[in-house]
Order: sequence, then structure tokens, then C-alpha cells
Amino acid sequence: MPVNNQTDNILVDDCFNSFNASISTYNLPEKFTFPFYYQPHPLCLQAAKELQLHLSTQTDWIHNFGLNNENEGAIGKMFGVLLVQNKDHEIGYLAAFSGKLADSNHLDKFVPPVFDVFDEAGFYLQGQTQINQLTADIKALENNPQFLASAVNLNKIIKTAEEDIDEQRHLMIEKKKQRKIKRMAAETALNKVDFETLKQTLSKQSIDEKNWLKDLKIYWQQKIELVSQKHRQLNSEILVLKDKRKSQSSELQKKIFNQYQFLNSNKQSKSLFDIFCSTPQKTPPAAAGECAAPKLLQYAFIHQMKPLAMAEFWWGASPKSEIRKHRHYYPACQGKCKPILSHMLDGIEMDDNPFLHNPAEARSFDIIYEDKAMLVINKPAGLLSVPGKNIEDSVYLRIKNTYPNATGPLIVHRLDMATSGLLLIALTKDSHKNLQKQFTKRTIKKRYCALLDGILLEDEGIIDLPLRVDLDDRPRQLVCYKYGKPAKTQWQVIQRNDGKTKVYFHPVTGRTHQLRVHAAHSLGLNTPIIGDDLYGDNADRLYLHAEKIEFKHPISNELMSFRVNAEF
Repeated sequence: MPVNNQTDNILVDDCFNSFNASISTYNLPEKFTFPFYYQPHPLCLQAAKELQLHLSTQTDWIHNFGLNNENEGAIGKMFGVLLVQNKDHEIGYLAAFSGKLADSNHLDKFVPPVFDVFDEAGFYLQGQTQINQLTADIKALENNPQFLASAVNLNKIIKTAEEDIDEQRHLMIEKKKQRKIKRMAAETALNKVDFETLKQTLSKQSIDEKNWLKDLKIYWQQKIELVSQKHRQLNSEILVLKDKRKSQSSELQKKIFNQYQFLNSNKQSKSLFDIFCSTPQKTPPAAAGECAAPKLLQYAFIHQMKPLAMAEFWWGASPKSEIRKHRHYYPACQGKCKPILSHMLDGIEMDDNPFLHNPAEARSFDIIYEDKAMLVINKPAGLLSVPGKNIEDSVYLRIKNTYPNATGPLIVHRLDMATSGLLLIALTKDSHKNLQKQFTKRTIKKRYCALLDGILLEDEGIIDLPLRVDLDDRPRQLVCYKYGKPAKTQWQVIQRNDGKTKVYFHPVTGRTHQLRVHAAHSLGLNTPIIGDDLYGDNADRLYLHAEKIEFKHPISNELMSFRVNAEF
């Protein structure tokens, strides 16, 4: 229905924002936004536009977003807007930020946190003060000269023992060699009686040396234990304090989890602990409940406002690990927000979940090559390589139904659901083993074609950015030099046209979302693939196609090469 403009009405609450511009020509959304995959409603876009103007012009607080080439210490932020109808049936919006902003939880125009852990009168800061004091006490004891000396002495005696025992072992080896030489020489030089006497003597020497080594080990074990006892006595107080700190930290965390109480439209309240206890991780991840979306909904429910639609956008420089573009809209995260929002949105009619829709239901794949050992197919965009969590239809199931006598795992390698192109299928176990071995040894050559949303200035290059999964927002990948797996991509420009660049990608490794992240990340090409709804902007499809593959036939060992040009 058409929206009545309410810009002249008095606000019913400090955080309720009436629209500055007329919204009389807009229609209200029929259902609430599905928060994990959406296109922002026009009214949310207008609300975000007004909020972004506020962020650009306000002078009440200072935060380095990294927008003026001030990259050192820059922290971009996720902001959210929630379209609401208040108790007086006025249409407006609420605004929120994730975490803290300008070192504060409370700023004008923005809703407050669900629970303010930094409230000076609250239990958290008091509890944290006690834990910090325990940490200081532990550090003081660990830096005590007597404790440090005991640790040095213990390490010294352990090292001396190892060296002494090792020296004895080497001496025994040398003596064993000498006894062997004596025995071999005496076997022909001595008579039988004298030879048996020599053998008994040499055998006794061997036993004596083994007993000596045994006694030596016991000697050093006793000395080490004596020094260890002194060290343990000094360390016992530290261990007691560490156990106390661990216990207090655990209790404080549980108390915090229970203080985060989330409402839904039915006025049902659940703590953060209760929400996550039924999830695989059991325990809430760090900063759960501090994202913009839960803050917005909590405020709306408390103040009896009806949520109509929502959107979240990034403002500022991207983190070094993630891909976040200034002013771009992003869905709520899976790890922190999904369990919370599942509770908070219970009973609210939402847009359809697109993850339950199979976009490839009416699409078929072309068989490019076929023999008794294998297939080469051209997978359409939108079709899964293997069954997913919500959709079973996949290349695997279709091949299994079409070739019921095929053996083995069938799928040799995978393409993302959104990626089209050439895929190898093994029809026998031996073929699968052979082809996988070629992938492992990286002797199979692949080439992808992609259309990038921007103009690349250079003509070619190599991207080397290690990747790992974002544990809080699967299946997104992060650039991570500490825990990431090596990921390398060669690229070259094919053509530039109309603000877009067509490129070839030659993946040296085959990590999940490798080409997509390497294209979009600021340390890569900083230019996302068109249609990349995870790392760029949505479009009619992901413009990424596996167009060429070269390998050796698993049976004949013949070099084979196939190419299917991209449709874009």
C-alpha cells in the first residue's frame, strides 16, 4: 500500500527516524526481508542514503573509517537500517552499528546495544578488573627472580642429562663395533675354548654397559625430580591463580551470555546461551549479539514497533582479511547472527529463502566427451557439483541416475554452484584414482574465463593470497597468512570494454572460492567478478566459466584437451 509521509510528526522515541525526503510514492514491503540473502527494499535504500549522509556530515564524534587515505588504525563498520512502523502507525527507520563506534556503545541516532558490557556500574567491568588483577599477580610471580632461576636451573639440568646420556649411547655404539671386530678376528685366530672365553668376556662387557646406561638414566631422573620439586613448589601458587582466573573468566562469560536477552515479535525472550546451546558450536562466538541486525530488532520489539524490512551496508575501508566494499550491502552473517535472528524473527512472515530454490532445475548439462572410463561435461551455472544441505539435485545425482553401473565416487573435482564450465567425471574407481592423482600433482591444466566489474590497468600477473574459511560466516573465505592454505592464481587480460575487463584465470592451486576472492580482494585484483553475490554485487549469473581443461586419459595416458567458450 502507498506510504503516508510522516516528516512533520513528532518522534515517539529518540531512535525513531522519520524520513527527510517524501516517501509517499513508495509501497511498503509485503514481507520482511530474508536477512541472509536479499536485495534492499527501496525504502531501506532511502533510509541508508539518509544515514550515509549523516555519517558524512556529522561532527559529534570522530572515527577513522579509512576514507581519507588514513589507513593506519582505520576500522570500517557495518551499519544497519530497519524500516519500522511505530505505535502511531508512522513509517520511519532505526539505525545501528555493529560493535562499538568512536569507542562508544551509545551515540545519538543509533539504537543502544542489547546489553552494554561496558556500563561502568555493571558487573562486567568489575569482573574484568578482578581478572586483570589476577593476570598482574600471575605475571609478577612468573617474573620473580627465584622462580626464573629455578626454571633456568631445571632446563639446564635437563639439557645436561640429555647430553650425558646421549654421549654414553654413542660410546656404547663404538665399543660394540670394537667388540665385533675382536670377535671376528678371534674366530680364526683362537682355539675353540679361548674363543668361547672371549665371547663370554665381550658379552659381559655389553651387559655392564647397558646396566651403566640404566643406572645413568636413574641418576639423572632423580636429580631432575629433585630440581623439579623445587620448581613446582614455586609454580604451585601460579597454577592456583591461573585456575582461579580461568574459573572467574568462565563464570563471567556465562553471566554475560545470560544477560543478553533477545525478544521476538511474540515477546518471547531467550538468552544468548540458550540460543546457541542447540547449535553445533554450543557456545556463542565472540561478539555474538553485537551485530547491527539483532540490535535493531531488539529495539523495535521493546518499543512496540513493527519491523517491515532491513538492510546492512559497509562503511569505510575493508579489513585486510575480508572483502568489504564501501557502501555495499551485505547479508547477515551465518555464524553469529543466524541462530539469534532465527529466534528473533520467529512468527514474522519473510521473503522466500532463495537457498531452498534450485536455479538449475530446468537446466541440463552437455556431455562433451564420453567413453567407458570417464566423461567430460559442461556444467551450467546454478547446478551443484555434489548434493548440498538444502538441495540434492547435482551433477553427482544426475550422473548416478544416468549411469547406474558406474563405480567409485564419480566426482573428480568440483565447480562452485554459480560457476559454469568443464567438469571431469570418473565412471570407474581406477579412473577416479588416476585423475585425482593428476590433480594432486597439479599436472592437469585449467583455464577459466571471467568478466570483472571494472578496468584492470595491468595486462597480467600472479596473485598469491592464502585462504581459509570464515568460521563465523561460511562459506565465505578469508585471506589469512597465519592459518590459510597457499592459493596462487595466474591471470591475463583478454579485453577491456565498457568499464569491464575480461580475463583468463589459470589457477595453480584449487582452493574454495579462490578465483572469486583473488579477483575481489584489495590485495588481489580489487575488482570482483560480475554477479559474485558473496564478494561483489548480484547479477543474472556469476560471470565465471571453466572453459578449458587439459589432462592425460586415465587409461590410455593420451594427452586430451577440451574447450567450451563462455557464453559471455
